[in-house]
Amino acid sequence: MKNIISINQSINGFKKNVITVDGDKSLSIRFILLSSLSTGKCIATNLLKSADVISAISNIKKLGINIRLKDKSCEVTGKGLNGYKFSNNLILNAGNSGTTARLICSVLINSTKWIKITGDQSLKRRDMQRIIKPLKLFGVKFKNNNKTLPISLMGTKFVKPVKFIEKLGSAQVKSAVMIAALKTKGKTKLKCLPSRDHTELMFKNVLKIPINISKKKNYDTIEIDGLKKFKPFNYNIPGDISSASFFIVLTLLTNKSSLKIKNVNINPTRTGIINVLNMMGSKVKFLNKRHYKGEKISDIYIKANKNLKGINLNPKLNSATIDEFLLIFLIASICKGVSTFKNLGELNKKESKRLDWGIKILRMMNIKVKKINNDGLKIWGQPNLKLKKNFVIKDYLKDHRIFMMSTIAALSLGGNWRIHNSDCFKTSFPRFLKILKTLGAKIN
Repeated sequence: MKNIISINQSINGFKKNVITVDGDKSLSIRFILLSSLSTGKCIATNLLKSADVISAISNIKKLGINIRLKDKSCEVTGKGLNGYKFSNNLILNAGNSGTTARLICSVLINSTKWIKITGDQSLKRRDMQRIIKPLKLFGVKFKNNNKTLPISLMGTKFVKPVKFIEKLGSAQVKSAVMIAALKTKGKTKLKCLPSRDHTELMFKNVLKIPINISKKKNYDTIEIDGLKKFKPFNYNIPGDISSASFFIVLTLLTNKSSLKIKNVNINPTRTGIINVLNMMGSKVKFLNKRHYKGEKISDIYIKANKNLKGINLNPKLNSATIDEFLLIFLIASICKGVSTFKNLGELNKKESKRLDWGIKILRMMNIKVKKINNDGLKIWGQPNLKLKKNFVIKDYLKDHRIFMMSTIAALSLGGNWRIHNSDCFKTSFPRFLKILKTLGAKIN
């Protein structure tokens, strides 16, 4: 049947395999947006060519920027901070990409015409109010009071610096304010909860933007001097640890297996899953660690290990783990003992209600799960878990991470699985199924 995969047998053990995963999605989208504001030709190698990144490219092209996507590189010819062309009745479609939708609004704060931002069915359910509030402070006007897409906005010629307190721990909100500050004369001041710091690292180490960062115990402060032109730059994008995580978990759960994943971004704000897995007893290793333009890069080595124990996870680790919790729930299902996770309401604000879906899939697997305090859960692990019945995964708003987590569950734990919307993984990881097949996976 069209757009459905079936998996009817577990993957066999694999050893001495070396793989690479696709380029980091967060860095790829930021490269496209920031290079378009530079003063010349920028080149990225290993740019992720996923649907989300293609959405960013398509929308920046509509703003008059020349972008050439080649086999192994991407060239963006920036026209400076004020180089966009704003045509009448312009509609920008972010597809499924929340990062594109939110960050592209920040580069439009000096637009001279109304611009409509929209997206697919899943993205239209996600919160946009979180970036509308700070952008209004800069002087951006919104035609309606929608908290979700579609929204219409128009910038101003009189953009003013702002002081903003970010209370969600959202890297997208923080980055939206920072990118808007580039087009603002004066100093923008931002106080924010700790979150992914890719934008700060690119400002400081790639763009050489005047930026002052102060890290306190519970929050960061960031100050940016705006209207500073920056020269074109080149960027070699490392592998995405979120993509690598699926193969890390597959290796852990597959007897007699080992794997090396080369050239992965191990930014400390992204390695929460490694910390959690090692707390459970996995012994995932970083090899050949090095630095590249502020980011930490490493090879990752994993050996099969089902002798894992449940944990009571400190919610302070949630931010660095937010995209990988479905995989952590899967691992917890085979751990010895009970695992407890709290304060995960943000998961239900993703492409789908991931917290609810994680609970649903575990219950389908006959794992005892209890929801606690509305936004947390307890998982009672079954170390000898083997699945034998039929599973059908559908109606999950084409959430790429649910698709990939279900695929890993099927290959590692058994059962007969039919997983719908089999193209959705291309949103973030186009080579996902191809790499699985090189390791011996049988996927129909």
